[in-house]
Amino acid sequence: MTQPPLTTLNPHQLEILKLFSRDMEDNDLIEIKRLIVRYLANKVTRMADEVWEEKGWTNDDMQRLLHTHKRTPYNPKN
Repeated sequence: MTQPPLTTLNPHQLEILKLFSRDMEDNDLIEIKRLIVRYLANKVTRMADEVWEEKGWTNDDMQRLLHTHKRTPYNPKN
């Protein structure tokens, strides 16, 4: 089995590694992971809000989107 190629870590990744290089309780690790997930979730929400505003969408538009099926029809030959 071949090894994946080594990549260089960027400064942000190195900073996170420094943070985790210290001894810490499992609960601390869990809380830090929750903080990161919360941050990323808020960022995605802000990005979605920006698109919403740019498009001028309303709650009626959202309801329409929620009930629109845009899936590819099932093809048993695939």
